[in-house]
Amino acid sequence: MNLPQPTVLHDQLLTRPGTLLVVRAPVAPPRPIPGQPGTASDYVQSTPEIFVAVLAAQQGEGWRAMAFNGHVDLGTGIRTALAQIVAEELEVPLASLEMVLGHTAAAPNQGPTIASASIQISAVPLRRAAAQARAQLLALAAQRWGVAVDQLQARDGLVRFADGVDARFLSYGELLQGRQIQLPLAAPEEPVLLKPVADYRLVGKGAARVDIPAKATGELSFVHDVRLPGMRHGRVLRPPHPGRDGGDFIGRCLIDVDRTSVAHLPGRVEVVVDGDFVGVVADREEQAIAAMRALRVHWKPVPPAPDLSDLEAAIRANPSQRRALVDEGDVDASSARAATHLQRSYVWPYQMHASIGPSCAVADFRDARLTVWAGTQNPHMLRCDLDRLFGLGEGCIDIVRLEAAGCYGRNCADDVCADAALLSRAVGAPVRVQLTREQEHQWEPKGTGQLMDVGAAIDADGELLAYDFAVRYPSNDAPLLALLLTGRVPGEPRTLEMGDRTAVPPYRYRNQRIASHDMAPLVRSSWLRGVSALPNSFAHDCMIDELAHAAGADPVDFRLRHLDDSRARELLQATALHADWQRGAQGSRGRMGADGWLHGRGVAYARYVHSRFPGFGAAWAAWVIDLRVEPVSGRIEVTRLVVGQDTGMMVNPDGVRHQIHGNVIQTLSRSLMEKVGFDAAGVSSREWGTYPIIGFKALPDIEVLLMPRQDEPPMGAGESASVPGPAAIANALFDATGQRFYAAPFTPEAVRAVLAS
Repeated sequence: MNLPQPTVLHDQLLTRPGTLLVVRAPVAPPRPIPGQPGTASDYVQSTPEIFVAVLAAQQGEGWRAMAFNGHVDLGTGIRTALAQIVAEELEVPLASLEMVLGHTAAAPNQGPTIASASIQISAVPLRRAAAQARAQLLALAAQRWGVAVDQLQARDGLVRFADGVDARFLSYGELLQGRQIQLPLAAPEEPVLLKPVADYRLVGKGAARVDIPAKATGELSFVHDVRLPGMRHGRVLRPPHPGRDGGDFIGRCLIDVDRTSVAHLPGRVEVVVDGDFVGVVADREEQAIAAMRALRVHWKPVPPAPDLSDLEAAIRANPSQRRALVDEGDVDASSARAATHLQRSYVWPYQMHASIGPSCAVADFRDARLTVWAGTQNPHMLRCDLDRLFGLGEGCIDIVRLEAAGCYGRNCADDVCADAALLSRAVGAPVRVQLTREQEHQWEPKGTGQLMDVGAAIDADGELLAYDFAVRYPSNDAPLLALLLTGRVPGEPRTLEMGDRTAVPPYRYRNQRIASHDMAPLVRSSWLRGVSALPNSFAHDCMIDELAHAAGADPVDFRLRHLDDSRARELLQATALHADWQRGAQGSRGRMGADGWLHGRGVAYARYVHSRFPGFGAAWAAWVIDLRVEPVSGRIEVTRLVVGQDTGMMVNPDGVRHQIHGNVIQTLSRSLMEKVGFDAAGVSSREWGTYPIIGFKALPDIEVLLMPRQDEPPMGAGESASVPGPAAIANALFDATGQRFYAAPFTPEAVRAVLAS
């Protein structure tokens, strides 16, 4: 099996003749900001970090180029988009460029792949590095020919004379023969001559995904496919508190393991125990599964899980610390004199990342070194956590990153890496571990539940007077499970400040009071697509819709009237126009049509503002959705969906469109179906029957409107289109039923309950 060899690749590039490198002197990664997720590390590697490499021909191969980025492709197509950026700036054919993503031994440490930041932020140094390499190659050609650099141009890996009269040319490979050049990556404040946007030939054009051919032909693509010589197979057994990682019982539940219960099984079965971590290893996968099922383990009784049957009450009762975000004007006085003053509470459920494929990893622990083949989105952070687990030193740990099932935030991909590493160390051989569906569902750190209390006021003319917003957000730290089960880290919950994403509404309220109530987690949680922004926007745009109704105004007109952001206004107008929005038109509003259904249309707008408050904005997005409701069953059918997005410059418009499709599909599923079940032990949703997700037959045609903004900086597109979705659906439900919906998901049971009330 032809597995990546990032350590070998990196070391060879640093000494390879006929090579131009753009490198950065390694420094310790920034320490996590207080209140934000992350693992502190002081590790500094001993060799430079490579961003761009141009290689002369060698051993029968032609010249080629490589680029390195610390972020990973989670199925979103950023491998292709990053390649377009580098190929454009470096002036090489896309087919001649190889992107290397995420491997800790080869890619720079640029933090986890989160917050839609891969193109918006981490691609910037890559683009500048490519421009530096191009400038150096032009300088080498000018030196060889004894001419000024401005007489030359680079294109498709060749340097020619710009006037076209002199027909001489040199390939990049020819220019580098016999040289080994290392250019330091220019500091962010240093000027770098970048290619003018008007000259782009690759960026802004649709490009086929570079990862699809290997997947279509069955080549190695996924971590699940990794096979190593002498590899054995492992399975783990989890404690009897599924989905809970806080409390003094964590890591202290195991009484004993009956090793004789698996002694008769074939496959050289070995049992591994470390604190509350229990696993089995066998020669074949089916043997490991049989051993997992047969092994008798005795656990202590654990305290009952929090009662989450009334999620609003549970979150409201959880102790919290109020953190003021905005306090402008006099909210109370403005509300007291308002013509209309509404007070509402909105509830968002706990939800799963719901990866279609259970997480998998392969680990090889030998000679005081650890190599892990992983599907993580946090390679460098995972390396730090594994060092906390084993104490090897980060320099002795390599994470080789391969694709896995979609994570949409963080699933069990990191946890299974530690499982495999613990088993590999114990048996002295490479070990592959794949979780069961039950383990993935129950133990993945959930997208947290959320409670938003909103007060809003308008005057007699429909002007927005005041907005009083408070979000309650149980924290989502989710330390590596093996650290907790082995007792390396105590099971003490840590409170993070993550509820403030898009906490400030996009509309112009004269007086505002915005606060986040930070609290410890109720169950094991981590970030899920849109983090707290999606539920916050659910509250913001349901409230603005209700205010528009109270003012007797059209929902689109009312939003436009109170939006100051010109790009937001233009996007909303364009989306409404594309959707044939009819000013003042109303749906069924509870009156059944001749077909026996209730029909409604809803609109919502949001800009995803992420990272630590006040954060910064990603793309702008708007939805117009048409749906119908069967009043007897409560069943919802989406009949049409238009989503508009302003992403700024789009490196690959096809990729952005595909990303929006994925966002919309997942958001429909989350809004209409998804809700984690809990019982006294913890998470009770163990399989797809108890946690259904949307099927293809339930999907409408998704019409995507992309705003032409190629002259603007690129914005993060990974999550933005999901953020306005739930509010648009809830607003359409009001238009259909005449009733407001304040809690997701909008299941048939929930719809029937609201209609009955």
